Amino acid sequence: MGDKNNVARDCFDQLLTHLQRFIAIDRDAFEVLVPYLEIRRFEKKQVLVNQGEIDDYLSVVIKGLVRKYVPSPKGQVTLQLATEGHFVQSEISYHNRVPSEVILETLEPTTLASIHYDNMQLVLNTMPGAETLGRAIIMQMFIKKDARYFDQLKVSTRDRFLAYVNNHPHMLQRVPQKIFASYLNIKPETFSRLKHLLLHKK
Repeated sequence: MGDKNNVARDCFDQLLTHLQRFIAIDRDAFEVLVPYLEIRRFEKKQVLVNQGEIDDYLSVVIKGLVRKYVPSPKGQVTLQLATEGHFVQSEISYHNRVPSEVILETLEPTTLASIHYDNMQLVLNTMPGAETLGRAIIMQMFIKKDARYFDQLKVSTRDRFLAYVNNHPHMLQRVPQKIFASYLNIKPETFSRLKHLLLHKK
């Protein structure tokens, strides 16, 4: 039991560090939030939320990698690759309590710090500053989503690939090539060519 408590405490400490990127929250305020949180662990290639299911959790990746995607007639379209410190959820499903249009699946053994929708409502109604934190999180998620959307419109395929790989070099080893290409909205054959050129330069 002691080891499990220590592991959970370490996860919560990491979560606090991640939250402090968005808002000034001290440890005392964070400790009020802790009883409402859950530490959830999943194996590789485990589906967290399927299409048609309601997503009950807002989560932060403590360790591992979660992919958000939608099936399409031409294949799977990857919308998000959430690594350590990133929020992940089926946003519309979670907030509007409707069946999810997206699938959340782990690409690695993954640990999440999560808050259930019902607990989120309790926190928003009882914890001072919770609404401000919630707004800050949602704002950051939408900013990142819009930035990625406009990046795909304005930046060339080559520059988009190089910028992402230079900023996230570890992702080439962590993400299967087909999924990576889908996330960057690059054809698999083009991705292979760009990856070959990059490795050749090194």
